Amino acid sequence: MLLDVAACWPWLAPSSSGGAGFVARPRTACGLRTMADSSISHSMDPNPLHVAEDLWVFAYGSLMWRPDFPFVERVEARLVGAHRALCVYSFVHRGTPERPGLVLGLDQGGTCLGIAYRVSAAERARTITYLRAREQVTSVYRECMRPIWLKREPEQRVPALCYMVDRGHPQYAGRLTLEQQLHHVRQGHGQSGANRDYVIATVGALEQLGYRETGLHLLAERLAGTHEALVAVVP
Repeated sequence: MLLDVAACWPWLAPSSSGGAGFVARPRTACGLRTMADSSISHSMDPNPLHVAEDLWVFAYGSLMWRPDFPFVERVEARLVGAHRALCVYSFVHRGTPERPGLVLGLDQGGTCLGIAYRVSAAERARTITYLRAREQVTSVYRECMRPIWLKREPEQRVPALCYMVDRGHPQYAGRLTLEQQLHHVRQGHGQSGANRDYVIATVGALEQLGYRETGLHLLAERLAGTHEALVAVVP
């Protein structure tokens, strides 16, 4: 059964390039906040009292293995009070509205191990603009500053830019079974490529940190066939 994309997700419009795919409309529809209508202005820094300082960015998904912004330091880090979850339906990067994929979000509770990037003050504004364009296509995340712990001796606590999932957004998938995850990941393919590659690359990045996250690893093993077949090239 094909879904009426315009009716179900009116903030997405057909691509003007003539090819398949959709782009986000620059306006609010059906109560959803698009990137342009978010409570956070494009010109507003998420931590306005510190605009002249370096910025820490916490990465827990694809930013771990494909940051695509300049940074001066990369450190293993942990965030307390939220956990990594495959809980966001992807309509753009790893799927389409007709065939949604699944991507990661920071959801409430627990702890998340990831990577912290330190961005120079000179690149701060450009990096925030880039991240909003990448992460907030449909405003499924809430941009916020959260304390994280850098893996140093001793550990160092710093504020970091994080993207928490908005549980009230229609793309919030909640807690899915392994079979449901497999269904969406296997079918998902979007502007950034195959959903399967996203999951396997993220698991590869976690393994480089010496960390195994049971749910994600189980999913990746099913996608790859065997654990030994998991190969992720992390630049």
